Amino acid sequence: MKIRKLELFKVPPRWLFLKITSEDGLSGWGEPVIEGRADTVAAAVTELANYVLGRNGDDIEDIWQVLYRGGFYRGGPILMSAIAGIDQALWDLKGKRYNLGVHQMLGGKVRDRIQVYSWIGGDKPSEVAKAAKEKKTQGYRAIKMNASAELHYVDSPVKVDEIVERIGSVRDAVGKDFGIAVDFHGRVHRAMAKVLAAALDPFRLMFIEEPVLSEHSEALVEITRHTATPIALGERLYSRWDFKRFFELGVIDIIQPDVSHAGGISEVHKLAGMAEAYDVAVAPHCPLGPINLAASLQLDGCVPNALIQEQSLGIHYNVGGELGDYLSDPTVFRYTDGYVDIPRGSGLGIEINEEAVREAAKKGHDWKNPVWRLVDGSVAEW
Repeated sequence: MKIRKLELFKVPPRWLFLKITSEDGLSGWGEPVIEGRADTVAAAVTELANYVLGRNGDDIEDIWQVLYRGGFYRGGPILMSAIAGIDQALWDLKGKRYNLGVHQMLGGKVRDRIQVYSWIGGDKPSEVAKAAKEKKTQGYRAIKMNASAELHYVDSPVKVDEIVERIGSVRDAVGKDFGIAVDFHGRVHRAMAKVLAAALDPFRLMFIEEPVLSEHSEALVEITRHTATPIALGERLYSRWDFKRFFELGVIDIIQPDVSHAGGISEVHKLAGMAEAYDVAVAPHCPLGPINLAASLQLDGCVPNALIQEQSLGIHYNVGGELGDYLSDPTVFRYTDGYVDIPRGSGLGIEINEEAVREAAKKGHDWKNPVWRLVDGSVAEW
């Protein structure tokens, strides 16, 4: 099963797809992308292609090791995202060859379905309580929202009060038997994170996400002293070696590796095993496309400590493209009572509508995240 060709497709709204084809005509799909840096990741995939072409596609672990260790410099978002997409496509290809879902090749299923949550915004909020109530009416049992827009190192008590009031309104709207996750998005610095984490405790949140940027691991030690709310992070960590210090510090309750950023299915499966040893749950980060979601669900199907799955259906980023637009059968992601079934098909369990992908790639995209500034003109975290 030698690899014959790698093809890249940049499609709206902000995704990059990879098709890997073997000499006998079978193909597998991956999603190697960093949001806002799609062209850079595409260049990295192209550079890595020579390590993949001509290889036996069954040898996924050895190919992964070569891609990671074959260069003197390793790790980071661009290289690990490139590896991630290649890895996903190889697992998809292998599953199709042997007519097995990826979760079956990784030990078999531990669950039939997993809970999903929906996004309701909150950056510059208006009517978030109404949005949360609508999601509950649609059958979701959990939502995630941003805590705030930009915040200074030490900001006004009024802003804290507004955040508390807004999240309180969401809790009042959905009741106690409903999950609320609040994403600080790395926008909050240590001093304010301590204040906010303590102030939000009464709402019994499902988790606080990225209370500070991941590079400030020492700050998390202090923040955890100010809250009983579970702490989640990991969308900006890319390997076992990045996550290791957080496990050792004992400051996180839920890891959120992205299967398109953190080395793919192979690496995130290993990360889940590490997390289990530290009694930490896994909630894969997934605001991306259908291939990323399918890969995440395959892991959810075989990872005992998987908690809940992020997904991007209807998210505000998806202007010009939705999950189902690139699938032959969009019902594979049908949500029922706030849950989604683990895909039962071979490989990733989805069938890509290649004609739609090729047509959309003619348009492409140039998505970039906004640049925010504080009132004094200095750059703020987005």
